[in-house]
Amino acid sequence: MRLIVARCSVAYTGRLTAHLPEALRLIMLKADGSVLVHADAGGYKPLNWMTPPTAVIEEGQTIVVRKVKGDDQLEITLHEVLSDVTHTMDFDADRLSKDGVEADLQVALADAPHWCGEGFRLVRREWPTDIGPVDLMCRDEADGWIAVEIKRVGTIDAVEQLSRYLERIRQDPGKADCRGVLAATTVKPQARVLAESRGLTWVEVDLAVLRGEREPALTLFA
Repeated sequence: MRLIVARCSVAYTGRLTAHLPEALRLIMLKADGSVLVHADAGGYKPLNWMTPPTAVIEEGQTIVVRKVKGDDQLEITLHEVLSDVTHTMDFDADRLSKDGVEADLQVALADAPHWCGEGFRLVRREWPTDIGPVDLMCRDEADGWIAVEIKRVGTIDAVEQLSRYLERIRQDPGKADCRGVLAATTVKPQARVLAESRGLTWVEVDLAVLRGEREPALTLFA
């Protein structure tokens, strides 16, 4: 992660236009392509930001961030740089944000991957990619690859995260057909629609059932 403290001005163009006049701000450039511009006010939310995938181009004192797909562009002009440092972050640092339920779900599903899909067998937990580890990497009955992302609540952000992992995994010719599964105790309706539109599968799992503490609910078929 690169952190720049600088007097800067920022111009955003895309769906709308926005401009920040010259002032002292913090600019964060993350390895996944995210770029965020912060002020020392307003809480945690950045003033301007760009989500991946992006292309970052530096020309002199100007940093231009463009969306790979679309016309959105963030142009940051550095008038005076006070600090410019880069730190290598731990590849699994995002695991700190996981609560006990997610960690427990991962352990339980690793022991019983068939809950994520018929015939699934575990290859490895925490499969590494250059943007973070995939919770479970499995293979199916046809020996195809499946990446499983596990969340307590499956949201649109979870679908986006799984999509980014698949983009990296499929760069390996041997895994070009890797499928994705989002597993969660609850999957939000919007996340279901987005997942299905991208050819991803979602599944809702009950931790108590996985642990054998409760019998699975019976489903009646007409």
